[in-house]
Amino acid sequence: MTTPLTKTLLASLLLIIVVSLSVNGQGTLSGIVTGEESGEPLPGAHVFLREIGKGTISDRFGKYNLAYVPVGRYNVDVTFVGYDPVTSVVKITNDSTTIINAAMIAGDLRLDDVVITAKSDESINTLSSVDIKLRPISSSQEILRMVPGLFIAQHAGGGKAEQIFLRGFDIDHGTDINLEVDGLPVNMVSHAHGQGYSDLHFVIPELINYVDFNKGPFYADKGDFATAGYVDFQTKNVLDENFVKIEGGRFGTIRGVVGLGLKPSQKGRSTGYIASEFFRTNGYVESPQNFFRFNLMSKLSTQIGDKDRITLGMTTFNSRWDASGQIPQRAVESGMITRFGSIDNTEGGETNRMNLYVKHTHKFSNGDYFSQQAYGVSYGFNLFSNFTFYLNDPVNCDQIQQNESRMVYGYRGNYNTSGSLFGKPLRTEAGVGLRIDDVNDIRLSHTIKREFLNDFKHGDIFESNVNAYVNEVFDVTDKISLNASVRFDYFQFRYKDQLISTNASTGNSVVSPKLNITYQLDTKTQFYVRSGFGFHSNDARSVTEQGGIDILPRAFGIDVGSNSKLTNKLLLNVALWRLDLEQEFVYVGDEGIVEPSGRTQREGIDLSLRYEISPWLFADTDVNFTHPRSKDEPEGNDYIPLAPTFTTIGGLTFMFKNGLNGSLRYRYLSDRAANEDKSVIADGYALADATLNYSRPKFEVGLTAENLFNVDWNEAQFDTESRLKDEAESVSEIHFTPGTPFFVKLKVSFLF
Repeated sequence: MTTPLTKTLLASLLLIIVVSLSVNGQGTLSGIVTGEESGEPLPGAHVFLREIGKGTISDRFGKYNLAYVPVGRYNVDVTFVGYDPVTSVVKITNDSTTIINAAMIAGDLRLDDVVITAKSDESINTLSSVDIKLRPISSSQEILRMVPGLFIAQHAGGGKAEQIFLRGFDIDHGTDINLEVDGLPVNMVSHAHGQGYSDLHFVIPELINYVDFNKGPFYADKGDFATAGYVDFQTKNVLDENFVKIEGGRFGTIRGVVGLGLKPSQKGRSTGYIASEFFRTNGYVESPQNFFRFNLMSKLSTQIGDKDRITLGMTTFNSRWDASGQIPQRAVESGMITRFGSIDNTEGGETNRMNLYVKHTHKFSNGDYFSQQAYGVSYGFNLFSNFTFYLNDPVNCDQIQQNESRMVYGYRGNYNTSGSLFGKPLRTEAGVGLRIDDVNDIRLSHTIKREFLNDFKHGDIFESNVNAYVNEVFDVTDKISLNASVRFDYFQFRYKDQLISTNASTGNSVVSPKLNITYQLDTKTQFYVRSGFGFHSNDARSVTEQGGIDILPRAFGIDVGSNSKLTNKLLLNVALWRLDLEQEFVYVGDEGIVEPSGRTQREGIDLSLRYEISPWLFADTDVNFTHPRSKDEPEGNDYIPLAPTFTTIGGLTFMFKNGLNGSLRYRYLSDRAANEDKSVIADGYALADATLNYSRPKFEVGLTAENLFNVDWNEAQFDTESRLKDEAESVSEIHFTPGTPFFVKLKVSFLF
């Protein structure tokens, strides 16, 4: 029986609900941010509702979604670094989605356009969008220097993958950094020359659209090798204009690049281009490098209806070179050779890679989307090296050959959806992946002047990785964002030894949870805590043949830091971090084995600063301190060989309205231990480079100078035991490859 009191209470409750809905009605603002000229999405653009101080960022497809917006009329500001801001007026109505798409016009670089948010799932690192404007790159080697604190070294004639240093790691050629280009894996597992070998020379730098990078093992969509961090390069889907570039410089250096675009009949429906690069140089060493590289890349992207987009990509790359190799310090000091001389000038190699891939993205009516990619890679590698000269073979010398031929097949897919939890925005990404490496005739052989003598190792490898992850981003409040994720990987290794006719196989799995929290203090300051587990896989030959080797050594890292705009013109990023590895290992190329070196710990401070001094002058600097140590060795014998402890890079960039632009840059790497007790030191260096360009709408001329002050410096260094031909005993000391002396090149570009 309903009493008058009950009726009154029910009526009051209904009135409260109606009033609440009328007062606190909410809607959703959604849309896509693209470039006006190209029609391509702009990931990392910021969308901001001025009246309520609420904003969000666009994802990798340029899409944004801002839920739970109170009903009303708002000014919507869309900003992106290097583009003119766009402002629209929008009316949000109750329980509905309002679509506002923004087409942005390229403009001047302004640090005002950088916005600090509480989002913990930013689609592109804040610094990256600034640095791609401040640090134009002109060579494959310079691509990796986009990452703050990352240094590289070349020590095999220019054709071999660079040695990488980051966060207290001598990463070798990619053991502890995950590298991708357009979704294609760059790291080669169980490679003839080392685990995770990463050769980026198949990338044409002029085609890079943006660089996404971050440090630490905190990101669920990044798996194997993502311990010190990851770098994801995305190339352009469309060329704004056709171009021809010609460069020439000292030491017989010449480079040419051509890019020809497909002119779409309807903007944004079908886009594509073909581009090629040719490069050759003799190098600055006394024995000519005869270095040659050719790249060809094509890309076609088409829109099918309103919901599907398909992209086809193909690249092919060939390179060959001669090398002077690493030389011992004693040979230079005795006058036997100069610092640009060689002991064995028959070193060198050749490599090739062909990539073919197809990407498909489907957008659902509710705003969710599904993206998938299938790819195939054909790869070949052949390298001749002589690290120890006559140590093991006093008659024929110790030259070795490392070669392989492989096919890589892969698939990755991810589904993205937006919803709510407790009335707050919740974004979910779920992904799966498969990678198969089929490696034939992977060999380590003894040679003399590139002539075969005998095999040390010879076999076939079949390695597979199945993975899956779930990534949840929950906006607890407008100021606090929580990102929790977990990743699962399973690896299967099989090695067929052709020398002793045996087969061995093994497998293992690893689970990698991660938790990141971001807090926005105000519109100028963001704090974050990132934590998580990662791993790097081991070499298939080692895990199937050797005892005491972890199959999937884990890493645990934590970062505590902040992003802030100290003024509208000054950006500052500071991070305190620590990273622990269960087992570190170093590939010993001349023996064909992986040596475990036990547990390690690294901790440090990263600082990055970007400053707009005036509308035409910008300053940037990165400073990195690291304390790297082995956890299982006594104090004084716990140094990690070649691990960097202090690095800094930076410079000044100017951009005048009349087309004159350029930069003056420096990089510094301090002295560091070359062995476990620091009795041998790898010398540091300080270098200065400069560029000067004159840019007009249809052409550009420029001059680049490296090592302005002609400093003698060692690019790559190793504490190696070796014996020269006339020596009775071996000697262990620094062996090095010299860094480039003063080098200048001229470039001319035409746009049409």
